[in-house]
Amino acid sequence: MVVGGGISGLAAAWRLTRSGSAPEVIVLEGSSQVGGKLRTDTVGDLVVDVGAEAVLARRPEAVALIHEVGLGGDLVHPAVSSASVLARGRLYPLPVGTMMGVPAGPAALPGLAGLLTDDELARVAQEPSIEAPALTGDVSVGSWVAGRMGRAVVDRLVEPLLGGVYAGHADRLSLQATVPALWARAQRGGPMLGPPRAESTPAEPTPAPVNAGPAGTGRAGAGPVFAGLRGGVGRLPVALAEQLTAAGFEVRTGTTVRGLRRTPAGWRLETGSAADPTFLDADAVILAVPPAAAARLLAFDCPAAAAELAGIETASVAVVAAAISPDQFAGVSGSGLLIPPVEGTTIKAATFSSAKWAWVSAVDGPSGPDPLIVRMSLGRAGQESTLQHTDAELAATAIDDLAKVLGRPLQPIDHRVVRWGGSLPQYAVGHVDRVRRIRLAVAAVGGLAICGAALDGVGVPVCIAAADRAVADLHAVNGSPGWTINE
Repeated sequence: MVVGGGISGLAAAWRLTRSGSAPEVIVLEGSSQVGGKLRTDTVGDLVVDVGAEAVLARRPEAVALIHEVGLGGDLVHPAVSSASVLARGRLYPLPVGTMMGVPAGPAALPGLAGLLTDDELARVAQEPSIEAPALTGDVSVGSWVAGRMGRAVVDRLVEPLLGGVYAGHADRLSLQATVPALWARAQRGGPMLGPPRAESTPAEPTPAPVNAGPAGTGRAGAGPVFAGLRGGVGRLPVALAEQLTAAGFEVRTGTTVRGLRRTPAGWRLETGSAADPTFLDADAVILAVPPAAAARLLAFDCPAAAAELAGIETASVAVVAAAISPDQFAGVSGSGLLIPPVEGTTIKAATFSSAKWAWVSAVDGPSGPDPLIVRMSLGRAGQESTLQHTDAELAATAIDDLAKVLGRPLQPIDHRVVRWGGSLPQYAVGHVDRVRRIRLAVAAVGGLAICGAALDGVGVPVCIAAADRAVADLHAVNGSPGWTINE
């Protein structure tokens, strides 16, 4: 039994059914549709992603799964990947040679001019002279970066990038969990703008999340950083569900699991209403739900994991996708922009989808060119009041913010507002150790595994990797799959 029909749960179900003697698998999803944070919608007669719009192409899991379900021919890469950052009311190119906004070497410093003042740049340049002992324990991203390079780098560069990925705050997020490349560098010791110590011990690798910002902001490695799907990444979970169903497996939507209890033979799941419950018995269960839901289901039979999961906070965000006449966007270039909180806007980023993805680009039809699609994101951890407005008010605020940033009036032809309540887990300091404790507690129960964005990363490839691990964990306990499910 797989509880949760987002990309994590569907990927786990898919992997379970790929073996020669696949078990009977049922996916239970509480909402009316599968996909979780992967979803498409129609704006101005154009279908666009209103959730995650890209996958990290330099990790294999998502690209491999896309090929497995027959969508490989629709893989695409950003046509434009030149984002900007707002600083003191002016847009500057997102600097290269950085890791989550942190300069990775002296060559990155010229790209910071304008984004940082002369005094702030001078503070960054002092970094090699500051003592840099090897970091032995997890710290917040903000405290470590500010100590190395000054507060301005956190406020102007790190915050907008972390806000795009996690909707969180640099002073609260774990360096080890959210920026593993920086964590590894910090563990080696030595300055960022100089050679690290050679006698270092490699850091434990932690999967990096997909950058949710407007452009390909990852820099390392070869080949395109990000990939998407023609027609939207939201097609991937739909294709998974359709193929699972076609192969004889069940994917039930509108089915919320209200209870989970251990039985002598396995597990009993309670669905339906409290007045008229329905029970399902299963040999094994994979939980692929948000941390609060997982904590509630595990409270009786795995209280140690439940307590840890309950301690993972989440952030709520909203996406406003708008269709705008091309003439109102004349002269605007790049794939989008990032806005740090210090600029005081409500929106934190905008993606110019029609520029970023060729399949969304304007084309000349019978009635003229299609409108341009722009996605704006709002919401950070602890700022739920930002989203406590009607859809019309959120859309008006987002459009007004973008118009002010671009210095031009904008009047959308159409728009959609999609809210993602409690959708982004916040990786607090010590998160990697917390996840280790969760997995140990879950493994001790038997016939149970867990996956999802609350564990190793919020990106699609990392969620798929966690689903693969959950399946492997069950196989290790149950042996050759052949589990049964009874209603």
